[in-house]
Amino acid sequence: MTDLASDTYSQLDVLPGPAVLAHVVDVHCHPTDTAIQPESMDKLPIKICAMATRQSDQAKVADLATAYPSKVIPCFGHHPWFTHWISLDPTASKEQHYQSLFANSSQKHAETLQAMLPTIPDPIPLSSLVSTLRANLRAFPHAMLGEVGLDRSARVPLDPNTTPRVLSPFTIPIDHQMAVLTAQLEVAVELRRNVSLHDVKAHQATADLLKSMSEKFKENWWEISVDLHSCGVSPEMWKDIERVHPNVFLSLSTCINSRSPNHVALIKACAANRLLAESDIHDVNYCAPYTWDMIRTIANFKGWRIEEQWDYDDGSKEEEWGVVKRLEENWKAFQAGNHPSPLKSKKPEWVTGGNRKSRMRSAKDRNEWVSDDSELDS
Repeated sequence: MTDLASDTYSQLDVLPGPAVLAHVVDVHCHPTDTAIQPESMDKLPIKICAMATRQSDQAKVADLATAYPSKVIPCFGHHPWFTHWISLDPTASKEQHYQSLFANSSQKHAETLQAMLPTIPDPIPLSSLVSTLRANLRAFPHAMLGEVGLDRSARVPLDPNTTPRVLSPFTIPIDHQMAVLTAQLEVAVELRRNVSLHDVKAHQATADLLKSMSEKFKENWWEISVDLHSCGVSPEMWKDIERVHPNVFLSLSTCINSRSPNHVALIKACAANRLLAESDIHDVNYCAPYTWDMIRTIANFKGWRIEEQWDYDDGSKEEEWGVVKRLEENWKAFQAGNHPSPLKSKKPEWVTGGNRKSRMRSAKDRNEWVSDDSELDS
């Protein structure tokens, strides 16, 4: 989740034709953070995964997906930045809840919290969040869990309703974030839904979480896919995650990842069949150009050609694929899930390339949504 980068739409390269863009998916964006004009959605040439982040935007994402089902994959969940609004103890008062999170021996901090209380919302019980999340995911059979995750660096605003935001000295305890995240992941496993996962300065905690989820849910964990969105881990850590977790993918964005040269090393280190592209943009008008910018970046550092037209047939060979075709196949595998357990084979099907079509058939068998590009091709 990010603000727009300093680049403007006019500074980005011209997009390819609609026949190519029909095969592009922005796997992580926040279009409901700003007002959306119908003409913007009508002109949107790609598919997008629209993230929810807090209580107030779950319905907005649902409404957008209902209005544009062929273009929007809805994602429901609570972002770590807003997890302090969620109470693990439904009997606690508002003041008791926030004091339990931000209690500090400093008199100044205590005074700051007291000044914040009138402006921050009453907490919602975690049980209520889980109930609403389950209902939303069931209402949209192709929906994902997102954006959820862990963030050690984000500070809580003094007043969430003012702009620009003035930050308080408080950060949300990682144990509290983990409790909220784990509850949401359990719903995802229960309903076999894929996940868009946020990780900022919590890389080891995230790696430990992935390990604990695989140990707890075993085969059920490999049924779903997890995308580490705008991932900033080191190439070495990514290779470890990639090796141990065949259901984890890596998506990158220009807005976030291009701030550091680490993204180049990540692209080079990542297996060809684990990469995805995203915009992480909050304005739907920018989703296509920013996603395309990252696609070009991936092509550059992977040495893949960039398609100028869509001329594939059923007999096309993988070594002939360009970047868009490769990322499209990765997205299909991400959606399909049903990854082979690394415990059953030293060389899992996913690591060695595998049979993509068999995984897609498995996804269809359990009524998961597989995208139909026919409308965008027209």
